[in-house]
Amino acid sequence: MTERDSYAPGTPSWIDLGTSDVAAAATFYSELFGWDIQEGPPEAGGYRMCMLRGRPVAGLGPHQDTERPPWWTTYISVHSADETAAAIAADGGTIVVPPMDVMDVGRMAVAMDPSGAAFSIWQPGTHAGAGLVNEPGTLCWNELNTRHPVEQVGFYTAVFDWEAVRIGGAHDYTEFHLHGQAVGGMLQMGPEFPPDMPEAWTIYFAVEDCDASAAKVTELGGVVRVPPTDIGPGRFAVCVDPQGAVFQILTMRQVT
Repeated sequence: MTERDSYAPGTPSWIDLGTSDVAAAATFYSELFGWDIQEGPPEAGGYRMCMLRGRPVAGLGPHQDTERPPWWTTYISVHSADETAAAIAADGGTIVVPPMDVMDVGRMAVAMDPSGAAFSIWQPGTHAGAGLVNEPGTLCWNELNTRHPVEQVGFYTAVFDWEAVRIGGAHDYTEFHLHGQAVGGMLQMGPEFPPDMPEAWTIYFAVEDCDASAAKVTELGGVVRVPPTDIGPGRFAVCVDPQGAVFQILTMRQVT
């Protein structure tokens, strides 16, 4: 099921990009994924909605933290932004932006986990989150890259009631499950990661053909940091847009 109208609390539900050049980012992603990107009302502060088949799939907005490069942010749906913000602080996280209303569309807060990986929480109003997922041009996975898996498991299971399920394999990988369903993953950062690379939540977009989409990224002025590679779920690549935001693309393996 790719169409979504609601998300259970504790489920990653939305992504948006804070970038130094919103217009240029809109051109890049619309050409890469076929999005129809629409400007919001004046009170939205330059925020744009990325639409596919008439449904919202992501957001673009001006970069608020000039000390960090542009970055895709993962939002986790919650019943109460205020209660979850209190739990984040109590369990060792940091509230960067306290809970605030975003017009009538929802209530949000920006947080960091104990290792410094940023994420946001979203209490839905008129906007529940992504209206399409798991199809080409839409979000298909959220993943935490960390050097401190034990501490991170303790934090996220306490705050969001997730269950950590070890997958193992060539990399030490963990899936986060909610009510028996996988809602995200955690990759332990090994020596192949540069030592100055911060711990962070990353996102994957589904694509029909990973190799073709990676070539398109380069054609549009982006960079393919990790070329198309086969992994368990399918074939993926790590990409960087022209403004410096990292994202991943994935052609999901057909299950037979």
